[in-house]
Amino acid sequence: MKIARVLVAALAFVLAAGCAKEKQEAGSAGPVGSDAPAHGDAIVEGSIGDVSGFLTAVTSDSASHTAAGYVFSGLVRYDKNLKLEGELAESWEVSPDGKRITFRLRKGVTWHDGKPFTSEDVLFTYRRMIDPNTPTAYAEDFKQVKRAETPDPRTFVVEYGKPFAPALASWGMHVLPKHLLAEYPDISRSPLNKKPVGTGPFRFVEWKTGEKTVFEANPDYFEGRPYLSRVITRVIPDPATMFLELKSGGIDMMGVTPLQYTRQTETEEFRKLFHKYRYLSFGYTYLGFRLSHPLFSDQRVRQAIAHAIHKKEIIDGVLFGLGQEATGPYKPGTWVHNPDVKRYPYDPQRAKALLGEAGWKDADGDGVLEKEGRKFSFTVLTNAGNESRAKTAAIIQQNLDGVGVKMEIRTLEWAAFINEFVDKRKFDAVILGWSIPQDPDQYDIWSSKKTGPKELNFVGFQNAEVDRLLEEGRRTFDLEKRKKAYSRIQEILAEEQPYVFLYYPDALPVVHKRIHGIEPAPAGISYNFIKWYVPKDQQRYTTFQQ
Repeated sequence: MKIARVLVAALAFVLAAGCAKEKQEAGSAGPVGSDAPAHGDAIVEGSIGDVSGFLTAVTSDSASHTAAGYVFSGLVRYDKNLKLEGELAESWEVSPDGKRITFRLRKGVTWHDGKPFTSEDVLFTYRRMIDPNTPTAYAEDFKQVKRAETPDPRTFVVEYGKPFAPALASWGMHVLPKHLLAEYPDISRSPLNKKPVGTGPFRFVEWKTGEKTVFEANPDYFEGRPYLSRVITRVIPDPATMFLELKSGGIDMMGVTPLQYTRQTETEEFRKLFHKYRYLSFGYTYLGFRLSHPLFSDQRVRQAIAHAIHKKEIIDGVLFGLGQEATGPYKPGTWVHNPDVKRYPYDPQRAKALLGEAGWKDADGDGVLEKEGRKFSFTVLTNAGNESRAKTAAIIQQNLDGVGVKMEIRTLEWAAFINEFVDKRKFDAVILGWSIPQDPDQYDIWSSKKTGPKELNFVGFQNAEVDRLLEEGRRTFDLEKRKKAYSRIQEILAEEQPYVFLYYPDALPVVHKRIHGIEPAPAGISYNFIKWYVPKDQQRYTTFQQ
């Protein structure tokens, strides 16, 4: 399971994590025959967003991280119960003061080109992560390292200057091949960002931009060859078209929309062919403001917008009740979540009062507020193909119109949205989503030091107390002290509203019933992907073009 914070194109994406429970359907499980595990066949998944690159150090979107997860490995990962376990590391030892970690690496691991994986690759990855030439949003965790060394090819030792709570989890970052990247000062410009070579369960075959990515099983994978021979991800930006492809056999799995889940997957024919799953995702959707924009620099304006938005209408009308109201950046029910932060119930009159306090009045009676000759009008950007976000934007547009605020909606193709608008800060406001990692450290998203190009605090949030608390939270292993720090951060975010936290959606993956081996767990359904299989007599794809 991936560990990094990523921007999510669709929070209902199939490989999201959560407390998974299968929605069992009545009807036949498919063709009758032996259910014994067998090698072969391919799984075709649908994605509304295309890959922007395969090196996760220099990408921050979910489509890229999911694709890279087939090819690369980290030293550690989360298991089915969301506990850290070894991946490329077979074991590790942490010093009593928590400042030193000694990793013992797996023996006999090779890169996809046959070269041996060693501790030098881990050291190289660390050095590239802190290199100013590397345009990464994830350097901060590695800048905490005081010293790193490789006593031998199977041992990697890392020492921190201060206690660093997310230290172990940070080594879930994908390890890079030194022998293929050493000559590239900026790894984002290397051929491997388009044609990756890793140590993971699948090898890269091809990437047709805007169309598909293809991976084949790695016969030399250190945990054994995956059962499925190929993984094909088709880029289908429109969810309705993707659903038609699912029903016609063009794809095998997708994250369905709430409408599709509740209204279009209950037929006898559909239940015969597919399994449905539903669980609260580790992610949230939000309306984020560029805080340097003159419209949004006043906290009262942001609070007014929060009061003007009818979250229940969004959850009922857009998600069909398949989600929960969001109040902050942590998932409800987790140890770090603070349920007692300030809330903003739907209250148009309170919204109008706050806007009035901030100096916004309808001076000419046209229904749109103005201040110092400027109309309160802005454009919100979101990604094309995400039906839930498009409908959310429409409801927000209607809500804001009721309090005198004019909001235009613009949808953009995913890669362009991130690379040309979000990364370059060319937006008024955005509707986006974040995945929520298991460790609560959110330094990269909220620290005032992380507002640079391609960094993740792209709204430009700055708060000295939050900066201090972020440091406190990551410098102690005491769970209660961390909880106290992050609870206060949630209180400040709720007060200042740099985002209007909208909802935590349910993940709604659907998978064809010929795919066996899926075992829902707290980590979702993808943690054991290499064990997914198709019985021999049910296999659909038996030959593959090269």
